[in-house]
Amino acid sequence: MTSQEQFWADVDSYLVRYGPRFTRAVISRAEGSYVYDDSDRAILDFTSGQMSAILGHSHPEIVATVRDQVAQLDHLFSGMLSPPVIELARRLARALPEPLRKVLLLTTGAEANEAAIRMAKLVTGKHEVVSFSRSWHGMTHAAVAATYSTGRRGYGPVAPGNIAIPAPYAYRPRFGGKVDWRAELDDAFDLVDAQSVGSLAACIVEPILSSGGVIDLPPGYLRALQDKCTERGMLLILDEAQTGLCRTGDWFAFQRDGVVPDFITLSKTLGAGLPLAAVVTSAEIEERAHELGYLFLTTHVSDPLPAAVGVTVMDVLTRDRMDAAVARQGTRLRDGLLELQSRHESVGDVRGRGLLQGIELVTDRATKRSSDELGAAVTNACLDLGLHMNIVQLPGMGGIFRIAPPLTVSDSELDLGLEILDAALSKVAG
Repeated sequence: MTSQEQFWADVDSYLVRYGPRFTRAVISRAEGSYVYDDSDRAILDFTSGQMSAILGHSHPEIVATVRDQVAQLDHLFSGMLSPPVIELARRLARALPEPLRKVLLLTTGAEANEAAIRMAKLVTGKHEVVSFSRSWHGMTHAAVAATYSTGRRGYGPVAPGNIAIPAPYAYRPRFGGKVDWRAELDDAFDLVDAQSVGSLAACIVEPILSSGGVIDLPPGYLRALQDKCTERGMLLILDEAQTGLCRTGDWFAFQRDGVVPDFITLSKTLGAGLPLAAVVTSAEIEERAHELGYLFLTTHVSDPLPAAVGVTVMDVLTRDRMDAAVARQGTRLRDGLLELQSRHESVGDVRGRGLLQGIELVTDRATKRSSDELGAAVTNACLDLGLHMNIVQLPGMGGIFRIAPPLTVSDSELDLGLEILDAALSKVAG
């Protein structure tokens, strides 16, 4: 048995299968915008790992921070604090608009959403939570209850009081014809009011639904959604796990719309590939939660090692003016995708912001018929040619790619990725 065969035999023997099929490549190392398999073949990473390695893999400043910090102070009792934690909290507060000032540092996006929902329920004294029907907020108790894109069947009851509303999907309008997101939003909250028992606590949404198909909320939508929340005494939680920290060409995606949420949650991009997450809220909300005895104690809350990495991430993004760089690179990527759409009938739609772009593949542009098989075939063809692309691996959404290369990606790497995608589409879809 070869080493490759032994590896996959061990996978079959010892690993729990926890989602989509594993990519058939044995990854041995990574650097910059590339991962390398066990034959040292370079694979261009257009997903930034799990949408997280925004500074690329093995960034020298991240490597230095981890090396130095782990040798000095890695982990503490949850009631102890260290300088990196306070520095990162200060940096996040200064990067965000008033009144977002109070920071809780955690490990994962699900954990951050859990903490924000728990606090919202406590300070409002209510329990109902609204989220999009194509949402993904995590796999813990309250987060999974607010997740509707997949994974709900077979696990029994979730937290009571969760209500789904449709996202404004411009390529596939809910009422047909041109999307009328205001009418859709009004209709959605008529249904919310009909279902509510009078205990609406919060609404949690992503500014761009990622796992839901890279659906960018239209300009003005967040403002209107916030007004709906204010009318009902609800708190607005924005999940910016994938859109925060320059990914869209702004430091935070919500800034485009001129709104300020009651909570913002961060994860993925904050740790640049390491497990780090944050909840940021106002001093007023934090004070009320503290008065009521807010409890969210975890093993790795306020850990110094990941906090030090987060500080380095903020340093690099600020020094390199990464928001402006991403705005430029995002235009280059989008223009390249639109050019592919002009030549490939299988590319039905291009959407997104900055370096978070999506393309939706169809077998027929007139009917917009999608195909899980087509998406899988293009994914495999890209990998054979040296490009890792992420198809939304949820039932019925197998034709939607999420494209999220590292923010440090070069022009030549973007062009190479587009060339490989072009070749894969030509090979598979003709």
